[in-house]
Amino acid sequence: MRASGILMPVFSLPGNYGIGCFSEEAYRFVDFLVKAGQKYWQILPLGPTGYGDSPYQSFSVFAGNPYFIDPEALRKKGLLEEEELRELDTEGKDSRVDYGWIYEHRLAVLKKAFVRWKTAEDPDFSGFLQKTSCWLEDYALFMAEKDAHGGKAFCEWEDDIRFRNPEALEREKKTRKEEILFYEFLQYEFMREWEALKNYANAHGIQIIGDIPIYVAPDSADFWANPSLFQTDEKNLPSAVAGVPPDGFSADGQLWGNPLYDWEEHRRTGYSWWVMRMRRCVEFYDVVRIDHFRGFDEYYSVKAGEKTAAGGVWKKGPGLELFQTLRKEIGHVSIIAEDLGYITDSVRKLVKDTGYPNMRVFEFGFDSRDSSGRWTYLPFNYISNCVVYTGTHDNETLAGWMDNIMPTEMQELMDYVGYFGDSKEELVDQIIRVVEGSVADLCMIPLQDWLHLDNTARINHPSTTGKNWTWRVSGEQITDELADKIRRMTNIYGRKS
Repeated sequence: MRASGILMPVFSLPGNYGIGCFSEEAYRFVDFLVKAGQKYWQILPLGPTGYGDSPYQSFSVFAGNPYFIDPEALRKKGLLEEEELRELDTEGKDSRVDYGWIYEHRLAVLKKAFVRWKTAEDPDFSGFLQKTSCWLEDYALFMAEKDAHGGKAFCEWEDDIRFRNPEALEREKKTRKEEILFYEFLQYEFMREWEALKNYANAHGIQIIGDIPIYVAPDSADFWANPSLFQTDEKNLPSAVAGVPPDGFSADGQLWGNPLYDWEEHRRTGYSWWVMRMRRCVEFYDVVRIDHFRGFDEYYSVKAGEKTAAGGVWKKGPGLELFQTLRKEIGHVSIIAEDLGYITDSVRKLVKDTGYPNMRVFEFGFDSRDSSGRWTYLPFNYISNCVVYTGTHDNETLAGWMDNIMPTEMQELMDYVGYFGDSKEELVDQIIRVVEGSVADLCMIPLQDWLHLDNTARINHPSTTGKNWTWRVSGEQITDELADKIRRMTNIYGRKS
């Protein structure tokens, strides 16, 4: 069935408290999607962020980001006072997320809510702890230890805690009981608010597309609690790390630094960790986009300590066996395979064998640095079982992209979409029209492209630091007029929900 949706991170939602969250603005965005005739809202990973603020480098692939807890909801529950909300007032400076400010102020206010909450009876909390014990116990202890160690990575902790000596862990659980309970409370409140928002979206015909990174972060509860599932040395440090090889975009490749899975150990355990992870994803989302899907066929391995990714090698991943196991243990899960980048026939076969839709990105069809893959991304070459994007969170906005492509590429673009005027906004709309009219079953457009925004609204510029993950939309930009425009185009191309 043909459908369409909008890519919009939660942190980019409008609101008064420095970062988008599960507030009334999130519910209004769902209403906007309904008015616009959309079926899907795609978000970025919901995990708690750390260094660099990237949602793809989270302290846990199972936990939720406490920054997304709505302060107003806590006030309505009697857990915060009005004057405490004013401590989160950013005085109108809400066009960008300031993660340093959020870290300093948001957690302090959440701790005040926690103090009030723990004095009251909450009959649902014990059931939540039982349901989530397989990951929450480790995560809450990990975060409590991180606080106790001044935010240091777990590889810098005392050996008995770092290497998870059972006696040391029992001692720490008793010593840090209050701090552990705080992090359990945050996950409890996060899930209650997220489930309410997701239920509201589903009841109004909107499905949530979630996004999960293939790898865990090097400083994460996942790695700390499960070192046997990763390729490690005698100190439980990564012996090899993830990345991608050099290409036309990067002479040295990209050195991501994530620990690599020990796929033989995962196979020996029946992929139980992945089954647990995917079950968690099903709780969070209606559809799961898996980042760097090609890593399940072959993954790029760089020896730990290397300065660049240039010397890495490709190694075999678990392949179809993993997804057969997931289907057997969980049943059908709607998955989108992100298969961008260097793709081989073997990767294509894996995607085909799973039956999952893969991805197309319109902007890639006009990049002269990647002549081998250009034709794949032009709309005339799409297949129905795919998801097409004008661009993803890692790409320039359409308007920003047009500012930076070469004149020959711009001419090719205008020839292809059949627009020869001088209006950048009209050219953006024509690109969206071509993408919406393609044979792809699902079309996802970033909100920034519907708004004709330039690269100041770009979400992420890979391999850089700075203003990544900080863009926010204003409430005034999400209008009924924009919804009507989107709905008309959605109707024309048979994608109305």
